[in-house]
Amino acid sequence: MMGRVIFYEDRNFQGRSYECSSDFADMSSYLSRCHSCRVERGCFMVYDRTNFMGNQYFLRRGEYADYQSMMGMSDCIRSCRMIPMYRGSYRMRIYERENFGGQMHELMDDCDNVMDRYRMSNCMSCHVMDGHWLMYEQPMYRGRMMYMRPGEYRNFSNMGMSGMKWMSMRRIRDDYY
Repeated sequence: MMGRVIFYEDRNFQGRSYECSSDFADMSSYLSRCHSCRVERGCFMVYDRTNFMGNQYFLRRGEYADYQSMMGMSDCIRSCRMIPMYRGSYRMRIYERENFGGQMHELMDDCDNVMDRYRMSNCMSCHVMDGHWLMYEQPMYRGRMMYMRPGEYRNFSNMGMSGMKWMSMRRIRDDYY
């Protein structure tokens, strides 16, 4: 199933619009700003900077009439990434330090508190083997988030997330679609 989201320049689905069904690195060529959106199918990550950088927010099917008040982002949406549907097992290794250093733990399900479960005070690198995940800066899936797809992430600061601590992780399951 292909995702589809419609972005609007103004709040409450007003102003010019742009329909998107894939990754979109820079919206400025189509919209001067983006303050609301409607996800018709699928799941997306939206970013407050171009090229999938900056603060991120997870969107699934629904209407977002004023994303700033709902998501706490201070700027408008500048880029978006479609999250492909995934049906299979989930597996991710988290590491206490950059470059896969320090304690390592393997997750196959959601973790609402890294400190409580693993006695780890920080997660600074990870290796996503299977599935798509969201990492949160606070326990219980709160605070700023980051989308992780399969791959090796040696240093989160390269992704515009310098100094962030990741304290909970959640799988993006097929029932979100």
